[in-house]
Amino acid sequence: MPSPLQAVQEAYDVVIEGGQIVDGTGNAWYPGDVGIRGDRIVTIAAPGALADRQAVNRIDASGMVVSPGFIDIQSHSRFSFLGGGDGRVVSKVTMGVTTEIMGESTTNAPSSPQMLTNSGPAVGVSQFETFGEWIEAMEDHKASVNFGSFVGGSTIRVVGMGMAMGEAGDRERRAMQQAVRQSMEDGAFGIATALVYPPGNFASTDELISINEAMAPYGGVYITHLRSEADNFLEAIDEALEIGIQADVPIEIYHLKAGGRRNWHKAAEAVAKIDSARASGVDVQANMYPYTAGGTGLDACFPPWASADGLLYENLADPEVRMRIRSEMEVQTEPWEPFCSLATPEGTMLLGLNLPEHQQYRGWWLSDVAEAMDKHWTETAMDLVLAERQRVGTIYFLMSEENVAMQIAQPWMKFGTDAGGMDPTTATGLAHPRTYGTFARVLGKYVRDEGVLTLEDAVRKMSSAVATRLKIRDRGFLREGYYADLVVFDPETVADHATYERPHQLSTGVVHVLVNGVGVVSDGQHTGEMPGLAVRGPGWTGWEQR
Repeated sequence: MPSPLQAVQEAYDVVIEGGQIVDGTGNAWYPGDVGIRGDRIVTIAAPGALADRQAVNRIDASGMVVSPGFIDIQSHSRFSFLGGGDGRVVSKVTMGVTTEIMGESTTNAPSSPQMLTNSGPAVGVSQFETFGEWIEAMEDHKASVNFGSFVGGSTIRVVGMGMAMGEAGDRERRAMQQAVRQSMEDGAFGIATALVYPPGNFASTDELISINEAMAPYGGVYITHLRSEADNFLEAIDEALEIGIQADVPIEIYHLKAGGRRNWHKAAEAVAKIDSARASGVDVQANMYPYTAGGTGLDACFPPWASADGLLYENLADPEVRMRIRSEMEVQTEPWEPFCSLATPEGTMLLGLNLPEHQQYRGWWLSDVAEAMDKHWTETAMDLVLAERQRVGTIYFLMSEENVAMQIAQPWMKFGTDAGGMDPTTATGLAHPRTYGTFARVLGKYVRDEGVLTLEDAVRKMSSAVATRLKIRDRGFLREGYYADLVVFDPETVADHATYERPHQLSTGVVHVLVNGVGVVSDGQHTGEMPGLAVRGPGWTGWEQR
């Protein structure tokens, strides 16, 4: 019999017993029990070995998988973690997400003095002077998941250049490089660009190399929404490779896709290009969401110059400039990503319409709205954005199902939602179904139903592949000593239910989720707990105090 002291030492806060452990390495599952004390996994034992140990809470995982929590490498939940935002991010945790990584294009910091005094769509809201202050504000707010971020490449561009087009000079580049260095020391995971949207697409390749050179000594990653995912898709991959090679940083490609039917054949060529680069020693990988449609603003249908200097609405209201915009939308004369043309007006679904007179068009195709308004689709798009004075959330049907499955199987692929967390009980309007279904869809549709990849490989791509890529410490694996970010799910029933027409439906089959040892989902229901912690990159100066 153990002594009273030994009994206390051997007691657990949580014991998960009877499950199939999929540990995140990609290795085959094995039966076992997991003991958690505080925020850490302290014991992984043979089945039944913890049966006689004291535990505050026991979870029966019989017939279920126990895995590391899923890490969303492309989250847009940043406003859920500030102010009056809902830090529970219900749609995320109910599909097994325990850590969200933000940063594509824009972040809430760093800021120049001008950015702190002037608000605008390119700058964003809730600005902080430093990246570190932003992270601390999210810590104070509390969240159900862990959270971290890259520094937004467009935000860095605005620090140096505002919304102006043109090449950054030496002085502007120094300001951008210093902002990058400070952000890396504050815990950013690297630089995240979106080169199809202004002002990000105003940056030249050489400028991007220069800011990544400032990031390189901190061990960060250059992650990018390519300059093109359509007509110049392969050339855009070449640019990303050049930036990474010249700056000597790893390259990660956001939501890899060949957009538009005329470009579908390029998906296999893109995979071959990445494989070839990797074979030659270039550190390049990618991530994706498991859907054939992407989502962004209706303003992505306009040529980038229309948004220069923050003058989009003024330009849309100017008859002469408007005629020039329409001409470029109909007959493209310069390289840019014409989303409406690629998806076609018949494949462009409008979601984010706010004005009362427009809400009837939510979920309509742009072609149908144009017919109802008795206007050309280009005029309809411009009128809607001008009247709404906002981007107007839109879904573009761009990819083929065959390419989605082919990409999912690639060994260097990872997964991201490209979405923020939502609560179906309070959500209004429509949203992309990836908000609710990404990880459950991989496990249900592509693992169980179609056999595109194994369960073990899917879990690896959802957990350790992201943790190792970003150098996230003590997370991503189910190992003794690691943080207790865990998911217990039923592999036979896990499924996504969100659709384009009815998106606000939670995934099912994820029964329990623990973040830092605390249950945030119990028996499929959100508990309301907020145990999330900030996760930071390898350049964070605070590691010295840890």
